[in-house]
Amino acid sequence: MTVTEALALFIVMLPLAAMPSASVALVVARSVSAGRRSGGFAALGIVAGDLVFVAVALLGVSALAGWLGAFFSVLKYCGGAYLIWFGWRLLTSKPSVELPRAKASGSSLAADFAAGLLLTLGDVKAILFYASLFPALIDVTTIAAWDIALIAAITAFAVGGTKLVYVFFSSKIVEKLRKPVVSDAPRKLGGLLMMGCGAVLVTKA
Repeated sequence: MTVTEALALFIVMLPLAAMPSASVALVVARSVSAGRRSGGFAALGIVAGDLVFVAVALLGVSALAGWLGAFFSVLKYCGGAYLIWFGWRLLTSKPSVELPRAKASGSSLAADFAAGLLLTLGDVKAILFYASLFPALIDVTTIAAWDIALIAAITAFAVGGTKLVYVFFSSKIVEKLRKPVVSDAPRKLGGLLMMGCGAVLVTKA
């Protein structure tokens, strides 16, 4: 995995992790109602869930590439079409996540971690997303253990970093995120990047 590929992966993942979503709502809710530690542990659970999906997607796609050989190009076309469709949905859909308002609440840190983990693992279509995204940016036929570790680190930094921003500034930015112009920006940027990745994947197939 080259430096350019790693940078491209980070640039694509960052706005997707930043856009308002169920995971953002959870992190903000725990931060404003039970404190930053609770929000941080919820974010840690979200990262753990994403890393599970990343590992499954990478190992699965790599195995399929070796098993299918030339027929793997068909899956690349399907993955590219999925990314283009997903990007178009991000561009044209309206935000549907209701960001919470502060209220008194308490829970254990383990429960906060579990909430983030289970919320992420409950979205099983994320495996399809990662399995479609990686071949557009990475040569999955030559992936090594070091590459998997680097991708995991990029994922943790992009997803965890953005969620921690929500944790530390939740009380200040929660009202700003209610404004459509603000909340739409990461979603639309992510949509454009997804469509671009889909086009690249179809071209490379």
